[in-house]
Amino acid sequence: MSNLPQFKDIELNDKEWADPLLAVSDYRATEYCFTSLYIWARFFGTRIARWKDWLLIRSDGEEGCANYIFPAGSGDIAEVLDTMEEDAARIGRRPVLWTVADVKARLEEMFPGRYEFSPVRRSFDYLYETEKMVSLAGKKYQPKRNFISRFKTQNPDWTYESICPDGDPELCRRQLEECRTMTDEWCALNGCIHNESMQMEACAVRKALEDFVPLRLSGGMLRSGGRLVAYTLGERLNSDTFIVHVEKAFSDVTGAYPMINRTFLEHEAAGLQYVNREDDAGDEGLRKAKLSYHPAYMLEKYLAVPR
Repeated sequence: MSNLPQFKDIELNDKEWADPLLAVSDYRATEYCFTSLYIWARFFGTRIARWKDWLLIRSDGEEGCANYIFPAGSGDIAEVLDTMEEDAARIGRRPVLWTVADVKARLEEMFPGRYEFSPVRRSFDYLYETEKMVSLAGKKYQPKRNFISRFKTQNPDWTYESICPDGDPELCRRQLEECRTMTDEWCALNGCIHNESMQMEACAVRKALEDFVPLRLSGGMLRSGGRLVAYTLGERLNSDTFIVHVEKAFSDVTGAYPMINRTFLEHEAAGLQYVNREDDAGDEGLRKAKLSYHPAYMLEKYLAVPR
């Protein structure tokens, strides 16, 4: 038992040892970003452990189950999989392994028949080509360009600014406070109080804003007449992918969403091939909006249950 991983609540200072292990695996999935794990931990019961040269991630599953994300790092895969199953037995739960498509293929090749796989569509990540998200070139992006043109016409004094661009602590404090205030206003306008999922998301957003600097996030703000009308938060996810964690805009400001989306990526994601805009959580409206940007591909995810 002493050789089993010792899982713990995620703390901000865990980023220093977790990030290098995440970098080794170099996955493009949301689950392999420390910020995503950290800001959502309280809602999914996520805990982490360092075991040898692996980052192990465990969260609450359905009744009687414990969810483990396929670990990030390096070493003997058979050994670490056995260890996670032993850990599940220790806490009296059935292990369920979350995998992305290429990991699924590896597991099927290495351990034929060991797992039964089922896709989880609501958790598929939307991956886009950064260059296309910035240029919006071509007929299929004409509606997005039209909305951006309307935004510029109706807001001739619009400005964009990076959040905490030069390390000025006072400027950073003011910008993040504006984003918090806008989040509260956005929630009031969109009825967060009546929607548990939106309340959870708002709490995760506030956590990201609270720890923006130590999480080493990037952010952008869109103003009209000096008023904040949209903001977004993201960061580099792996060697070739940028991830967008948060994007908020007032719906009565036509074109604010596509404008902040394009402008932010133009400033913050240059040189990276892909943008991960996370999943749609099964929300049909969000799914429609994300599909409207024509993803390069969907990053498929599967539940793997030992047979």
